[in-house]
Amino acid sequence: MKALVYDEYATDDDFSKILKIKEIPEPKPKSNEVIFKVKAAALNYDDIWGMRGKPLAIPLPHISGTDAAGEVVAIGNDVKNIKIGDRVVSHGNMSCRVCKACTGGREFDCRKRAIWGFETGPLWGGYCEFTHLPEVNVVKIPEGISYDEAAAASMTLLTSWHMLVGRAKIQPGQLVLVMGGSSGVGNYGIQIAKLYGCTVIATASSDKLDKCLELGADFAVDHRKEDWHKEVRAISKKILKSGSDVSGVDVVFEHIGGTHWNKELTLLNYGGTIVTTGATTGYDAKTDLRHIFFKGVNILGSTQGTRAELEQGLYWMSQGKIKSIIDSTYSLEHAAEAHTKMLHGKGLFGKILIKPDL
Repeated sequence: MKALVYDEYATDDDFSKILKIKEIPEPKPKSNEVIFKVKAAALNYDDIWGMRGKPLAIPLPHISGTDAAGEVVAIGNDVKNIKIGDRVVSHGNMSCRVCKACTGGREFDCRKRAIWGFETGPLWGGYCEFTHLPEVNVVKIPEGISYDEAAAASMTLLTSWHMLVGRAKIQPGQLVLVMGGSSGVGNYGIQIAKLYGCTVIATASSDKLDKCLELGADFAVDHRKEDWHKEVRAISKKILKSGSDVSGVDVVFEHIGGTHWNKELTLLNYGGTIVTTGATTGYDAKTDLRHIFFKGVNILGSTQGTRAELEQGLYWMSQGKIKSIIDSTYSLEHAAEAHTKMLHGKGLFGKILIKPDL
């Protein structure tokens, strides 16, 4: 079968140097596994980390791809709930399923956890014609959701759902600030907050603000401006004057980090919550502790989520309440171009897909 493979790291971010189309054997299912023909796969930033070999030196030779959707073509003898012909999407959080964290509903904290398509291998990911996963790591795609939409949702919808619903436990009427609303997780963050009846301020670059509003955000602010946080504060005061009891942001949906961190803290309401996953502009953020203890704010970390949370998000997609925003689609042969676009982000709004059969 055809697969997108690299067997060395790209320390200079020239992905075209390392990404090659190779013929490798088709997988055979272990007793607990399903094999599915990949119809669509979605890019994630862990693809970049993998090709850089940082922060983890991932297994080589490597096939990336954590988010993949397709049709089941073979199953192992012990597979109980999936059958040949089912439409499935990956749940990329691989855990032991028997430890205290897993049985306590926190599979994302499993000490043996590995992200499929990033930490797994050699040659085990979604950027190929056929792939394999344990039955517990695939979810049936509900009616009304395409392979493209499911692949785009796999990690990012799960991450956003866990951040807002699982961790921040958002409530109707809250004011939610979604940082980076034009990103994959940001797109879903806006929609989930609106699903829960919240008022949403989204941030993005100036050329993407209208798209955030079209997606459901009530307000949109350019976070590349030096004083972007002052505009957010002015909006929260305007809401307060309209009769709401909101005096600041109740929940900050954070995945940018870097220089934005302290500004985000200043915007929080008393008892407010900031929930963070990732730090695309830098993880070494300085914190003014006064913003935390004076207002009694909550700082929550979040990473991925549970299989059940992915199913919850997909249910609401099937009901038409959440949609996947797909920026563009590439073939395996043009994967280097796709990853470079994701890295630089210029003009990017939503998810980038790769299709083996394109």
